[in-house]
Amino acid sequence: MIKKIFIFLILLIQTFHLESREPKLEEVISGMDSPWSFSFISENKIIVSEKPGNLKIVNLEDKKVKRVNHNLKVLEDGQGGLLEVLYYEEKVYVSYSENRGNRNSSTSVAVANFSESNLDFKNIFRAEPPINSGYHFGSRMVIKDNFLFISAGERGKGMIAQDPTKHPGSIIRIHLDGKIPIDNPKFKEKNKGNWLPEIFQIGVRNPQGMDLSPFNKKIYITNHGARGGDWFGEVRYGENYGWKILGWGGKNYSGTTIGPKWKPGFTKAIKYWVPSIAVSSMIIYKGNEFKEWEGDALIGSLKDQSLRKIKFKKSKLIEEKLIFKDTIGRIRDIEIQINSGKIYIITDQGSLWRLQK
Repeated sequence: MIKKIFIFLILLIQTFHLESREPKLEEVISGMDSPWSFSFISENKIIVSEKPGNLKIVNLEDKKVKRVNHNLKVLEDGQGGLLEVLYYEEKVYVSYSENRGNRNSSTSVAVANFSESNLDFKNIFRAEPPINSGYHFGSRMVIKDNFLFISAGERGKGMIAQDPTKHPGSIIRIHLDGKIPIDNPKFKEKNKGNWLPEIFQIGVRNPQGMDLSPFNKKIYITNHGARGGDWFGEVRYGENYGWKILGWGGKNYSGTTIGPKWKPGFTKAIKYWVPSIAVSSMIIYKGNEFKEWEGDALIGSLKDQSLRKIKFKKSKLIEEKLIFKDTIGRIRDIEIQINSGKIYIITDQGSLWRLQK
């Protein structure tokens, strides 16, 4: 009995020690031009996208930055530009607002064989139709098995998110080479024969965070509401998050009502924010640096410039904790350094930060 009590006390002290060590922020590099996304190429090298259309390789050890040439036709318009970048198995995937002519653009995805000097991209997805708008591109990407998931924002067009014959306002699933999976909802669900073949889920507004959980292999997203109604939830096959039938607790910017927060028949989010915090990138944490955070969602914010930790089980919120706020600026992207488990964060202000103990 005494031995059991002793072991319990040791474990209790270790847990307290882990929880009591406050995370520390360190600026790694500054001076980038509106960075939007980054991806680890190796343990100490990342590729960064800048919204005006630049791709850069950053060495985290010597802080050297190298610009990479590419052939993308990027239209920087409002929230649009060169957005997500994702390195995977010697290939680089990008999501960007493609110039489709006459100020029209689309959330498009392209892939290139990796090179540190020149990237020759080829489109593998275009959100149709092209739209003259600088709003709501979505543009996050996640790879699961041989599938590429893409968030396509509704471009400020509201009810287009309820029209499955158009891509804006949906979650897309294609193969890594752009081919269409034969088990997407269009082909498997009797009432979804009119869905475009790439669509996996509808009814989203502007999802700017997406990650694959290494624990349950589910994909989670963060989504901007209007004047209130940001949320964090799960991507679900053939379902509908409800925009703009639902308002998720928010209102139009004019102050007029939209619809209920949620009602049966629509996907329910795990966590809603009213008022909005302007949710951005997110990760499901796994790593050695913050072992006590494993399985939790880390969610960045633009408006209140915060990093929040969401503990959840299945679809139930357990706890939300504020890690920091108003410290480094508007958080745009978050990634984990795989071997160390340290967290890297990019801000709209042009800096890359490291979060560690």
